[in-house]
Amino acid sequence: MENRLIYNRTTWIKVIVFINGIAAILHLFFWITAFIKLPAITSTKNVADQINLATTYGFGIADFLWSVPLLLIGSIGLWKKTGIGWLAALLANSMYWYSLTVVIIRDLLSDSISPGTILFLPFALVSLWISYFLWNSRSIFLNKENGMDKYPLTRKN
Repeated sequence: MENRLIYNRTTWIKVIVFINGIAAILHLFFWITAFIKLPAITSTKNVADQINLATTYGFGIADFLWSVPLLLIGSIGLWKKTGIGWLAALLANSMYWYSLTVVIIRDLLSDSISPGTILFLPFALVSLWISYFLWNSRSIFLNKENGMDKYPLTRKN
């Protein structure tokens, strides 16, 4: 029974590695395409359009700086069952909750669903389960026989 549980957890970790890897690639392609196609912020005279463009550029830059690296580090680290991989995957997946909440509220209030919402909403929904699963599986990644990982919150005198 114990071996079956470990096998199931390992299988789900591989699924998460695949999902996070696909998400990282989609983030890269989506934002590269968006940055190529989006007009410059100064190209429009309407202040509301400038604010909307600035917000979109901000999300893109944030994804390049945070989401893509965390998703990649998380995928590689989960595959190798490292603590840093677990942490990066947990952070990347929990970021979806915040960013997609902002985007969904913006879309609902503007009566317009953006392509990013359509593309990333499935990842945001799956990220709820992924975060729950990773938190419950933390012992796989954090209980190693190499010093501090064994007792992460305590210190021996």
